[in-house]
Amino acid sequence: MKEFERKQLLERIERDSATVGADIPDRITVQGEEIELQSFVFEIKRRETVPRGERERVEQAKKNLRRERLQRKQRIEDNEVSYERGEELATAIIGIDRALNALEQLGAADIEQEARAQEAADRKRWMKFLQKALGHEDADSGTGRAGRSY
Repeated sequence: MKEFERKQLLERIERDSATVGADIPDRITVQGEEIELQSFVFEIKRRETVPRGERERVEQAKKNLRRERLQRKQRIEDNEVSYERGEELATAIIGIDRALNALEQLGAADIEQEARAQEAADRKRWMKFLQKALGHEDADSGTGRAGRSY
């Protein structure tokens, strides 16, 4: 492969917009194991959140995909392959990036959900504090005047 071709391939895989319109590969060999990548990503994304039992599996998959991406990129960088094979590697890398983006978005949704839950808990604690500080300790009555007689 010529130097300018190698540089073009490397630039292509590092471009921010590279994954726009790209497909997640149906199957890919990652760390010597063939994976049904597209069905795995769609299966995980189909759920609102990743169940606790699946989180470790998803994290391991992301780690393996990142490692595989790096190895494929290094093969292009080290000029170990023909231009045609470099094209195949670049296309696969972009597909891996697309899968990683999809899997990373799941983490963001979990973080957002946890942040909302934390905010609700903070509000509840703040309201209890205010009720107690203002002498309205009986929050269940809704009036805050429990035990007073008129």
